[in-house]
Amino acid sequence: MSDARERLTDALYGAGWSTVKKLPEPVATRLGRTIADIAWKKRGKSVLRLESNLARVVPDASPERLKQLSRAGMRSYLRYWMESFRLPSWSPERVRNGFDVDDVHHLTDGLAAGKGVILALPHLANWDLAGAWVTTKLETPFTTVAERLKPETLYDRFVAYRESLGMEVLPHEGGSAFGTLARRLRAGGLVCLVADRDLSESGVEVTFFGDTARMPAGPAILAQQTGALLLPVTLWYEDSPVMRGRIHPPVEVPGTGTRAEKTSVMAQALADAFAAGIADHPEDWHMLQRLWLADLEERRP
Repeated sequence: MSDARERLTDALYGAGWSTVKKLPEPVATRLGRTIADIAWKKRGKSVLRLESNLARVVPDASPERLKQLSRAGMRSYLRYWMESFRLPSWSPERVRNGFDVDDVHHLTDGLAAGKGVILALPHLANWDLAGAWVTTKLETPFTTVAERLKPETLYDRFVAYRESLGMEVLPHEGGSAFGTLARRLRAGGLVCLVADRDLSESGVEVTFFGDTARMPAGPAILAQQTGALLLPVTLWYEDSPVMRGRIHPPVEVPGTGTRAEKTSVMAQALADAFAAGIADHPEDWHMLQRLWLADLEERRP
């Protein structure tokens, strides 16, 4: 990305954060839907990639059904951004009432046990709102990892934004993040990781909607090394200002096998839980990038 384009990108996100959060909520909602529809009608690379990914999730969908899903998906994606721009200005009460989660006892019981908890999520609905709910409703701080974005100033904006919601944010690159996460878990803390897309190209191969994808090994390895509870989480939107979610039962560490074998089994269990949530709410899966190995290989020269 050129310096000029990096500056423009940062300026646009900065304008979003400063302007959208001041809008009345109904106005922000309409604005997000309008932007989503414009982007969808242009049929750009991101929309086409989203449609291609959804074709794997809903393999029997007609071309018209896929277009409907991708349009709903772009609206969901822009809802995420509108909410995220506005989250720092939400009152604690608005945050507490903005998320309703099933089976939260898996999380609260795990924290009460004092052995640490890892929440692993796919790119469904608004994971930032779920995180803000944890720090506000449950009054529980947590540590997460963020992909380094360009320009660097944009990454700094994201870190400052998430820290303002009560999260400790570590950069994805560099070897220190894993050690810090492990220390937080051994101290009985909470770690939250978005874990349906491998950014290192050294993840674990899993079967995902009938084909091979690669997902991060980190959540499974952390659970093995620290004894922390590993909990999949899925989120979705309904026709309501309140986001919904579910905390799934723990992914157990296998009793036998090498570390690599255990990691593979646990990563597949996470992938299966993610797939169940995505299949139920495909329009809320914000995966606008290549994910499956076959798609990644197509891009290589």
